[in-house]
Amino acid sequence: MDTFVLLGSFFLFMIVGVPVAYALGLAALAGALWMELPLDAVMIQIASGVNKFSLLAIPFFVLAGAIMAEGGMSRRLVAFAGVLVGFIRGGLSLVNILASTFFGAISGSSVADTASIGSVLIPEMERKGYPRDFATAVTVSGSVQAILIPPSHNAVIYSLAAGGTVSIGALFMAGVLPGLLLGLTLAAMCLVIARKRNFPKGEVIPLKQALRICVEALWGLATLFIILGGILTGVFTATESASIAVVWAFFVTMFIYRDYKWRELPKLLHRTVKTVSIVMILIGFAAAFGYLMTLMQIPLKVTAFFSTLSDNRYVILMMINVLLLALGTLMDMAPLILILTPILLPMVVKLGVDPVHFGMIMMVNLGIGLLTPPVGAVLFVGSAVAKLKIEVVVKALYPFFGALLLVLALVTYVPAISLWLPNLMFK
Repeated sequence: MDTFVLLGSFFLFMIVGVPVAYALGLAALAGALWMELPLDAVMIQIASGVNKFSLLAIPFFVLAGAIMAEGGMSRRLVAFAGVLVGFIRGGLSLVNILASTFFGAISGSSVADTASIGSVLIPEMERKGYPRDFATAVTVSGSVQAILIPPSHNAVIYSLAAGGTVSIGALFMAGVLPGLLLGLTLAAMCLVIARKRNFPKGEVIPLKQALRICVEALWGLATLFIILGGILTGVFTATESASIAVVWAFFVTMFIYRDYKWRELPKLLHRTVKTVSIVMILIGFAAAFGYLMTLMQIPLKVTAFFSTLSDNRYVILMMINVLLLALGTLMDMAPLILILTPILLPMVVKLGVDPVHFGMIMMVNLGIGLLTPPVGAVLFVGSAVAKLKIEVVVKALYPFFGALLLVLALVTYVPAISLWLPNLMFK
């Protein structure tokens, strides 16, 4: 009955339209009242949930990504990607994917990636002869790389949801190969489609212009090397790297590129604070919700349920993938990570799955959820940027879903894809 009150009240609040963060908090209060638990205990869990040093990485990375996105970085990354692959048949689709790889390694946000890269490349691809729905599908599917390639905000949230037992640095390294694998898979599919539909070739950029483009882009790309280089050499932690990324992003945007006006900075800071406030409220309420789940022994009950279905690790992982894909269509990524990690992680660890590996499985699963209706945030942003109906974009995404599911299967059943770099760097 305890479990029914907690989960039932949560879904009831969701059904009547209460935002996810507040639904979690209200459900935690309902569960506490049912168990006759002092409400002070719930408040303490909310406060302790956000009182963690590692969480400082989220506002700083969000701010660094916002500065780079609005300061001309996306336009320069698109131009740089065009130098590398724009001359191939269907090259603009490859430029789109490669630009998402670069920008995702700076912003750590799929939504920011879609908005920034899409506003530049969707109109350009259409002008060059690509269907608008195809250009949008390439943009939104390529942006999933941002949640895998460091610095991923969701990796920080997963580390928090795992109780801080999983290193953020290890998660950052674990996301590199899955992110690149996703980009390569999408690129290969785009090449096949380009040949089949006879998409146009791009022009080779003259050497002098190409060198200028590369130099301009390298200032922004240096952010990635500063972040990862500092973490791997031990100069600073993953959390400290976020604040350094802000300083570097500010310096490059305001003093090197100089496209952004100083008077616009207060508005940018205001938008960043609003975004971070939403995330922090969600994290605090999710901490209280997770505390109630632990008291009600919900993780143990879920583990026992899955154990009755099968004791085969690969079968369990397949069922978890189906569960995550289904839930990803109904809820956003961050709340699902915060809710499901405390439930599923103890079970998969008992089966011998590395927590870092499972983090990547969750990221890919829920990343696909960002592209699926009815609540796919990236799908909505891409449709808005392209001025297309949701159903038109979803139809164009069908072949891309196949590529994403292939990457999910590889990441799930080939642990080395996720663990090789963390084991190399941290063990």
